[in-house]
Amino acid sequence: MVNKLMIVDDDPYILIAVRELFEPENCEVYTVDKGENCIEELKKGFRGVILMDIMMPFMDGWDTIEKIVNQGYLDGNIIFMFTAKDIPDKKMDNLKEYIADYITKPFVPDELIATVKECFTRLK
Repeated sequence: MVNKLMIVDDDPYILIAVRELFEPENCEVYTVDKGENCIEELKKGFRGVILMDIMMPFMDGWDTIEKIVNQGYLDGNIIFMFTAKDIPDKKMDNLKEYIADYITKPFVPDELIATVKECFTRLK
């Protein structure tokens, strides 16, 4: 089984940096720049770990997770919030049961890799 990681972030530098971290780790890395594209990848069958930014235009990370849950795409996925916001906002209160962890940027690369790899073992 291939380890799949989806990074959902509107910052192209974050997408590139995280992709470059995980491709040498034998991961199939998907990079999408908005929540709508995340939903599209899930419709196509993506299952794996999702690093979800909060602050994105049009549909923020919280609204994207709400859509994932409501449309039945949570099964087979583990979602992490991946954000520059130090403190979660009120929207997390209703969604925290669907979120594995809250990772803040800037992140420690080795810690991020270890956390995501541990989730890959849980998905198998």
